[in-house]
Amino acid sequence: MEPPLSIEEASQRTGLSAHTLRYYERIGLIAAVARAAGGQRRYAAADLAWLAFLTRLRTTRMPIQKMRLFAQLRSTGDATVPARRAMLQTHLAEVQAEITAMQQAAQALQDKIAHYLALESADSAPPRKNAAPKKDPNHG
Repeated sequence: MEPPLSIEEASQRTGLSAHTLRYYERIGLIAAVARAAGGQRRYAAADLAWLAFLTRLRTTRMPIQKMRLFAQLRSTGDATVPARRAMLQTHLAEVQAEITAMQQAAQALQDKIAHYLALESADSAPPRKNAAPKKDPNHG
């Protein structure tokens, strides 16, 4: 079993700043962290696993208020598993919708880049007699 980590070690391990770790504790995202005799925070493996999950939630742009609600539900025990599952299912649907929208936007960018490459290729080719100027079908 790994010994508990200092806030600096936990920061390095999680990629979260010491300030963020203290903030997460202050707002209730993480339970009060164990303390050494001198009062320094000592993060256990379970704390690090929870912080890794919170980081995933932030990556998916879950608002802090929803994360706090999820943490509250988690702290009350297994009776809240259905509520937590439902909350994550709703959030997952939102994430998947955002991914779809981003994929569509990325495709539009790829199409525009391909259009510009075609225009650049046409510009570098010798001019054709009676050739009409090329127009961008998407105005840009």
